[in-house]
Amino acid sequence: MDNAAISYQVQNVAEKLESALFAFANDDNTHHVSKFHRSLPNYSPTPLVKLSQLANHLGIGEILVKDESYRLGLNSFKGLGASYAIAKHLGKLLKLNKDELTFSHIVSEKSKYKHSTFVTATDGNHGRAVAWAANLLGCKSVVYLPKGSSPARLNAIRNYGANASITTLNYDDTVLYAAQKAQAEGWILLQDTSWDGYEEVPTHIMQGYSTLITEYLHQEPDIWPTHVFVQAGVGSLAAGILARLCHISDRPMPRFVVVEPQGAPCLFESKTHNRLVRVQGDLPTIMAGLACGEPSHLGWALLKSAASAFLICSDDVARRGMKVLGNPLTGDQRIISGESGAVTLGTLFEILSNADFFDVKQALNLTFESKVLLFSTEGDTDPQMYRDIVWR
Repeated sequence: MDNAAISYQVQNVAEKLESALFAFANDDNTHHVSKFHRSLPNYSPTPLVKLSQLANHLGIGEILVKDESYRLGLNSFKGLGASYAIAKHLGKLLKLNKDELTFSHIVSEKSKYKHSTFVTATDGNHGRAVAWAANLLGCKSVVYLPKGSSPARLNAIRNYGANASITTLNYDDTVLYAAQKAQAEGWILLQDTSWDGYEEVPTHIMQGYSTLITEYLHQEPDIWPTHVFVQAGVGSLAAGILARLCHISDRPMPRFVVVEPQGAPCLFESKTHNRLVRVQGDLPTIMAGLACGEPSHLGWALLKSAASAFLICSDDVARRGMKVLGNPLTGDQRIISGESGAVTLGTLFEILSNADFFDVKQALNLTFESKVLLFSTEGDTDPQMYRDIVWR
């Protein structure tokens, strides 16, 4: 890995911040999110994998990975946010209270909303989740992908009945285009990023991601992470996870590390300039799910105040993560993880095994006692890309 590169910024934050910005992830809201997800057909918690041999090899206490390749048949975590956001919209339409927001209750009144159309822009996984959730709940969907998107991702979305197409625009301009089409056609915009005046749906999507932590608490009540690494595109997943962690009153706050590609460092640049920054251009990175030029306004507001560190890394770091997860040490379980899913493991591996990044290791206080929680957010969502990287 001659081109592995990592840059970092570390900030001191309060042990746990109390702010109205984090209220969407409080215990009551999270309870109702989890209740809805448990009502979905074929729902089951995704595996929590301990890579104890790798942790020992790298000189830390434990590595735990939520393997989202098993999520609802979608090969990524995105179904959690999309399904809950669509359910909240339909629940409002049907005048359901929080306790009534279940899959069976919603679909029993399908005739009242069956002509509803949800539209979104996506790098792949979110659009697939919107198409799946809309189809499951009996709605229509329209999905736009940015230029350069793989045919495999497009076809995976179309398989759920969506009217999907690849645009000639980059990701951020595709988001704008989807918003314009929603306005013109009377469709419901279901975007996983936020801007001034568009906050309700992205908040519901971030709430949906809290189920990752709910599941973790049931799966591993004894080991609590000292560090949590989360990859970021616009920052909605990272902000959703961070907000939930801030509401777990009986556990210490882990060091929270945000990881982005060098080719799309919108949060890192925003942190550098202490203001929200849009990164221009085509955003060159193999991490398609993280190739976003402008942070979610809600996500940035949370992360700038409460994240412990912001890291950017080269594509080779993600490649390393894919190979390490796919070729485990004896005694560890194999994880099939795509480019965006494996970048946090790749980052942790480089920091702990490459002397060039000893300063990062020290800055993050990674020691033999550290227990690190990661999220492999996708499997081989682009199978050809996965094989090209792991085989070669």
